[in-house]
Amino acid sequence: MKIAAFPKCYLDDIAGAGTMSVFDWIKMARALDADGLEMYEGFFTSLDDAYLRSVGAAIADAGFEMPMLCCSPNFTHPDADERKRAVEREAAMIRATKLLGGAGAVCRVLSGQRYPDVSREQGIEWVVECIEQVLPVAREQGIVLGLENHYKDGFWRYPEFAQKMDVFLELLENIPERQHFGVQYDPSNAIVAGDDPIELLRAVAPRVVSMHASDRFLSEGASLEDLSAGDGEIGYVDALQHGVTGRGLNDYDTIFQILRDVGYAGWVSIEDGMNGMEEMQASLEFLHKMRRIYFEPPA
Repeated sequence: MKIAAFPKCYLDDIAGAGTMSVFDWIKMARALDADGLEMYEGFFTSLDDAYLRSVGAAIADAGFEMPMLCCSPNFTHPDADERKRAVEREAAMIRATKLLGGAGAVCRVLSGQRYPDVSREQGIEWVVECIEQVLPVAREQGIVLGLENHYKDGFWRYPEFAQKMDVFLELLENIPERQHFGVQYDPSNAIVAGDDPIELLRAVAPRVVSMHASDRFLSEGASLEDLSAGDGEIGYVDALQHGVTGRGLNDYDTIFQILRDVGYAGWVSIEDGMNGMEEMQASLEFLHKMRRIYFEPPA
């Protein structure tokens, strides 16, 4: 198991407002005790090979690997042309993943937004069709697609189509590929969906190829039902908060026991630090402890 960091706290600065560059983040990350830096597709100002190689060089010079590129394809859009563009974009990001992380790196794939007028049956059909179109690119590049049990991309209007466990598992069952396709597991997102993250992990553990280790909290007085109030609004609702990994609702001891028992040897990336770098480092320290307990032989 290797440990990576993702700058959730600076997502809007880098991918939204543009007040911070991906190079600024890489420089700041030198202070973190991590093996790798996870990237997000919105961090890049270009997809030209020369630019991507400069990002990759900065990551390597800082002493890190690039284990996963977080992408958010919208494969459920009712417009066929939009779905085609999403496929083309994901294919481009698979190639970017190869340039930044090399063969074996994970490129995240999502189902898409949960549009009110798209049925479950139709949505699954479209998502499977789109993923099957990008799989040949992943095979060619030696990249692994990781389907995440996601809540909502920060720049989306609607939550994830396959947010709920039953939809996620049905979608997964319809894509039998094992070598270049698997699960990007996030236990906190299962909690937000109203599902049991342990039950989900037991169902998908052999197919997990990467993991986000975050902890979510609901604001004081909020409930899971309040999250539905964000349907149709860009970004997350105020009821949902991130915190230090290991101090929230997730049972990480059981999670890492399950992963160890299936021989998991991939990356685990923290996704928090919303109150600064000190929280991010505290999350990393927690993951180092979990690694020592569950993945390192006793001295």
